Amino acid sequence: MEFREIEETDKITPGEYLLHKPTNQIVMCGAFMREASRIKVVVNGRVMIGATKDFQKIYMDRDEKTKRPVRTCGGCKSASKQ
Repeated sequence: MEFREIEETDKITPGEYLLHKPTNQIVMCGAFMREASRIKVVVNGRVMIGATKDFQKIYMDRDEKTKRPVRTCGGCKSASKQ
């Protein structure tokens, strides 16, 4: 996992996790206001608005991302046996 500065060409979407450098916390993006150079985030259940330069984007390699198996409830299997 690595943290990179947010460039002008970067896309930031609501629901994306970012690093807030002054507090060293992982926060969730709520809105990216490119024109105002501000980002609205949720941290500890509260909404905070900060300058774009105070945040870093989180990048993960494909190997670091965990893949969870998709499991069904089993209702489809039992219905097909009848």
